[in-house]
Amino acid sequence: MRSLSRIFPLIDHGVPCIDRVDTRIFQLKYYRDCAGCSFCGDSCCQYGVDVDLPNVARLNSAPDELEQFVGRPRSEWFEDRVVLDVEYPGGGFRRTRVIDGRCVFLNRSGRGCLVHSWCLQQGIPYQQLKPLVSSLFPVTIDQGVLLPSIESVDSSLTCLGPGSSLYCGARTDLSWYFGEELVRELDALEREFLHR
Repeated sequence: MRSLSRIFPLIDHGVPCIDRVDTRIFQLKYYRDCAGCSFCGDSCCQYGVDVDLPNVARLNSAPDELEQFVGRPRSEWFEDRVVLDVEYPGGGFRRTRVIDGRCVFLNRSGRGCLVHSWCLQQGIPYQQLKPLVSSLFPVTIDQGVLLPSIESVDSSLTCLGPGSSLYCGARTDLSWYFGEELVRELDALEREFLHR
């Protein structure tokens, strides 16, 4: 575990914040080309995902074309229960529904997240609509610590093995959500960690 030089809040929302890093994100490796994977069957999408409340609102107010692209009405996208959590923008989250053993946003006739695909087709940065937790996976944030997801630590993540570091896979999204200064500091920590 390493402390960072300062607290890095989520841009525009203030939470979550990152002030420490679990250096296992530099060590653990995985097959990063999610769309090119032929062996996992989108297993990471079987449980759905926590979506912060402002992101729920953005998804629910997205153009009707997204609803058509997803192929299910907005009323089926999220569980009804709101979980209060101060580490999430808006103070809480709702979980995406799981339908037939997979997240409602999973592309069942292809691969990956329909929200991600739709944004790319529309020329919209996917980070504007795709849930933060999904974008950063397989790293996550808990009580200020940037760390490997539990699936990475317990080795249940199917794509663990040869490939890029968890950090490398999340680097672009970390920059989008938390700023380039955080990424510069993490890059320096990664270099230090890898040269030990």
